[in-house]
Amino acid sequence: MKEYSDSEIIECLRNRQSYVVRFLSDRYLPMIRLLVYKLGGTGEDAKDIFQDGLMIMLEKIDNKNFVLTCKFKTFLYCVCENLWKAVLEKRKASANYLIRRIEIDSDNDFTDLLDNKLYKTIFWGVFESLDKVSKEILKLYWQEISPQEIANTLGYTYGYVRKKKCEAQTELTAKVKRHPDYRRIMNSDKVVKNVVY
Repeated sequence: MKEYSDSEIIECLRNRQSYVVRFLSDRYLPMIRLLVYKLGGTGEDAKDIFQDGLMIMLEKIDNKNFVLTCKFKTFLYCVCENLWKAVLEKRKASANYLIRRIEIDSDNDFTDLLDNKLYKTIFWGVFESLDKVSKEILKLYWQEISPQEIANTLGYTYGYVRKKKCEAQTELTAKVKRHPDYRRIMNSDKVVKNVVY
């Protein structure tokens, strides 16, 4: 395998020469895989983090004022480590939220049960308003199918699937927050909190 200096790697990335991406993958993906494994991730997680890390590096390298102040390998490792730790934080927060929801739901408060039923109705109503591709991609993500498998199944590129999922989640969240019933519930919760506190 041909070796590239750090300056050659940066120049090749700036010029979008794909062979250097293959070189980086062969050379550094095992290092990122080990990092992700040590922190409880999978091989698929490592590939995602590596690709996301490269995208961030491309953005930085495209800046004319960019100067590499350490080894490229160190820079890539730090970017990927920060990305993976952010993913772990989101997963932890999500798990904590789910536990809290279960604890709240177990109280069997009649108004909470009604609100939860209404939340589900709002959510699925809004979900159905999304375009067909967004719905397909989100359903597969919720089944914990990897982005690469989704891309293969639906015949899209990996990048398109990741981008479309983010756009669909953003649209779904915004539409739920704008839904009149959701706003009514949120406003009634604020009134109750003001009275109680």
